[in-house]
Parts: sequence; C-alpha cells; structure tokens
Amino acid sequence: MSKFKKKTGGELPAISTASLPDIVFMLLFFFMVATVMRQNTLMIENNLPFADQVEKLDKKDLVMYIYAGKPSSNYKSTFGTEARIQLNDKFAEVSEIPAFIAAERASKREELIPFLTTALKVDSDANMGLVTDIKQELRKVNALKINYTTKKGDALQALKN
Repeated sequence: MSKFKKKTGGELPAISTASLPDIVFMLLFFFMVATVMRQNTLMIENNLPFADQVEKLDKKDLVMYIYAGKPSSNYKSTFGTEARIQLNDKFAEVSEIPAFIAAERASKREELIPFLTTALKVDSDANMGLVTDIKQELRKVNALKINYTTKKGDALQALKN
C-alpha cells in the first residue's frame, strides 16, 4: 500500500499570463470601435432649434456642415457678437461658401457627388438674413440638397418660454 502525503505548503499556484495579450487587444479594439473623434471644433454658439418631424441622415460621410451663429465667449473679443459662419475649423464670409463646396466635392469620389448634402447647423437666435445669404450662395454652386439640423422636441417650445 502506498502512503498518502499531506501537502505542507498551502500556496496558490502562479497566475498564468498567457491570455493577457488577448485581453489587452480586445480592450484596444473595443475602444477603437467605440470612440468617435470630433471632426470640427465649434467656434460659435450653436443652440439648435427644436422640430417635431425629424429624420436621421443615413450616410454622414456625404454631409457638408455649415455652422452659423454668434461667436462663442472665447472668440467674442476677436470676432465681435454678430452672427458668423464657420466652415470646418475657421470663420468664413458668405462669399467663401462656393470655394468650400468645391473643395468638399473635390475630396469625394465622382459617383458620390450627386448624393452630397449640405447640413446647416444654425443657432436658434441667428437672423434669417444670414441663412438666406447662405442659401443664395449654395444655389449659385448648385448645392440644392439642404438639411437643417435640429433637436427633436416640440417646435413651439421656444415660443412658450
């Protein structure tokens, strides 16, 4: 018969680190997929108006954004308090819109150009004259697909306050 020996040391075995690289790469891929990088730095106040009948855009890569509103507090000393236009990461004049549209069209493949949409993100306090000027410039370059970006909610909510 054999003798049974009792273990004298009750130590735990060493932790296996073989699966550690797999865990690190899974976390890396998760954050790569879940992170969304901001495209433009907003230099204007952009309190969007409310609308009750809204639709989501399917392909955001086919959208050109034009921001309009008063400069934010960081830029009021330099650019004043009048409503301004922001194209990408800089303030622009209304006359610069055709060049912006041409540059955006040039950066896309030729078969995608008919599907490009111009999204206007206009502050709810901006005057309509600025929006009309933007739309006139868009007509000149035949950018006729226009989307007004809003928040979902009651359209009369601003009038009630």
